Amino acid sequence: MCSSDFNVAKMADRQQGTVKWFNDEKGYGFITPADGGADLFVHFRAIESSGFKALKEGQTVSFVAEQGQKGPQAAQVRPESEA
Repeated sequence: MCSSDFNVAKMADRQQGTVKWFNDEKGYGFITPADGGADLFVHFRAIESSGFKALKEGQTVSFVAEQGQKGPQAAQVRPESEA
């Protein structure tokens, strides 16, 4: 994926998306934005919740997109629903 596939203008806006997959053991996964954009990497440190920080496949989340070292990633991830 090329960085031009990512809409930089949307980076500061809170967005909605769905967890594509998340590996609890490795602590990372991907979120598919509701607007149909490219999937975003998500690390457990970006999850804003108390207790064990993990996401479930199919779970609805809100997040802020940012440009990471290897491409677009989700930050300030807030679970909105249970999967």
